[in-house]
Formats: sequence, structure tokens, C-alpha cells
Amino acid sequence: MALTANVRGALLQLAAMGLYATHDVVIKSLGAIYPAMQILFFASLLSFPLVSIVLMRDPQPGTLRPANPGWVILRTLCAVVAGMAGFYAFSTLPLTQVYAILFTTPLLITILSIPLLGEKVGWHRWAAVIVGLTGVLIVLRPGGQEIQLGHMAAMAGAVASALAAVIIRRLGRAERPMVLMMWPMLGNFFATGAALSVAYQPMELVHLAMTGIIAGLGLMGGFLVIMAYRTGEAAIVAPMQYSQILWATGYGWFLFGEGVDPATLLGAGVIIASGIYIVWRESRGVSANRPATSARLRTETVTAPKSTILQRLWAPRR
Repeated sequence: MALTANVRGALLQLAAMGLYATHDVVIKSLGAIYPAMQILFFASLLSFPLVSIVLMRDPQPGTLRPANPGWVILRTLCAVVAGMAGFYAFSTLPLTQVYAILFTTPLLITILSIPLLGEKVGWHRWAAVIVGLTGVLIVLRPGGQEIQLGHMAAMAGAVASALAAVIIRRLGRAERPMVLMMWPMLGNFFATGAALSVAYQPMELVHLAMTGIIAGLGLMGGFLVIMAYRTGEAAIVAPMQYSQILWATGYGWFLFGEGVDPATLLGAGVIIASGIYIVWRESRGVSANRPATSARLRTETVTAPKSTILQRLWAPRR
């Protein structure tokens, strides 16, 4: 029996999230040995050859000079913060806790779309945002557990990634995809390179190769996301990103001996339900801009660039 387009799209998105989860597991494995900034530096360095192949398809001639330098610089700073914070959080926290916090990205996109996109958010989505942020409190359990730097890093990564996504939405097609991809890559490269002067540990060859695997998995995941959105409806495909919590639970238990934390799973469930509700509301045409549905909700890092940018670069040539 032939699969429908929506089922194929959902399966492609599930496969992409599996690659992304594996990408994050490799980060966590290396983070137990090396500083997070060092891992990000070499992962970004080894991303350049792969991304260069993609950038060769850019149909728009020009330089790396942005048409909107203020917004591009702000987005670059957001991408740098998201990458650094994400790598650090995965290196220091249980996988399920990191994902639960990063899942607030669509909620934050909804909030940021008001001042930056002129979006009008009704009480339905405001209620979903409030409920979702309550889920964050369930995960963090203030007073019930020590709030670590990793928790704050994960939250900073979610905020930075949401702001970067909304900026892309605001810029539309005013900037070349090469500019939107290369500026954050160069920003991460120089920022993490500077961090090596503070903390550096010589890497074994096999571990250096693992940073290349991080780069490859991130790019492969991005292309699967593109295929998923081209195949199925966004309202069906977008919620599949939350399957990462299942990967995180399995990987955490099998590879890192992380137990199943009921409070984390409960909080993640609340956050996921809120995010799915927002996507569902936008898919019904309640929002003209549909910022959360269109943003491709995977948290952005230099090794997992926004699939919306990849899609513009890898669009079928006419």
C-alpha cells in the first residue's frame, strides 16, 4: 500500500530528528572529555568543506556583504550564542532536560513575533505560551534541584535560536542564503577559536573525526527536514521534531546511564502540547505570518543550520 504524502513527510522528519539526536549524543560524549567550545570549534571547522559544496549552488552572485548589516549582525550573534549554549548544555546536562528546555523555542518565537513581525497573538496562543513556560518550571523545579549553568545555557540557546528564526522570517528574501549561512559560521569559528586560548586539550585523532561526524549529521538532518517539508504539510511535519525526546530518553538510558525523570517528562509533555497547539492554530490560518510553523523549529547551531536557508540554496534550478 502506497504511503500518503503526509506520512512520507512525517517519516522523513522522524529520520531527521534521529540524526539530530545522534548529532547531540556525539556532542555529549565528547563533552565529557573536552571543553564544549573546543568541540564546537573543530565541528565548525570541519563543517566548512561540506557547506562549501552546498554554497556552490547559490544562484545569486555577490559577496558576503549583507544588505541589512544590523539584522545580519544581530542574527549572527544569536547563532553564536545558540551554538555555544547548546553545545555546553548537551555536554553538562541529561539529554531529556536539554531537549525539554529547547522545546520552548516555538513558544519564544510566538512572543518575539509580536515586536519583530507585527504579529497579533490572540488569547489562545498566549494561553499556550503561558502553559508551555509553566512546563519549563516543572522541568527546572526551582528549589527541588540545583539550577546549574547548563540549565541557563539551554534557556539562553532557546531564546537566541528563536530570535534568529524570527529575524530570518523578517528578512525574507532580502538577504542571500550564502550571507545568512556564512556569517554565523564565521562568527562561531572566530569566537570559539578565541576560546581555545583559555581552555584547550589535545585531541585524539578518533575524537577529531567525531567532530566531523557532528558536522555531517547536522547537514544530513537539515536536508531530510527539507525533503520532509517538501513532501508533507507543515502542520503534520513540524510536530515530529518532538520525537527527539524519545531518542533522548533511549540514548540517555542506554549510553549515559541517565534514569527517566518523571518531572522532566511531565514538563516536556506540557511544553510539547503547547508547541503543537500553536502550530495547529497557525496551520488553520489564524496567523498570517505563521512564524512558528515556518521557522523549522530545530534549534540552530553552526553544525545544524536552519533548513529554511538550506532549502533556498538547494532549491531546484530552473
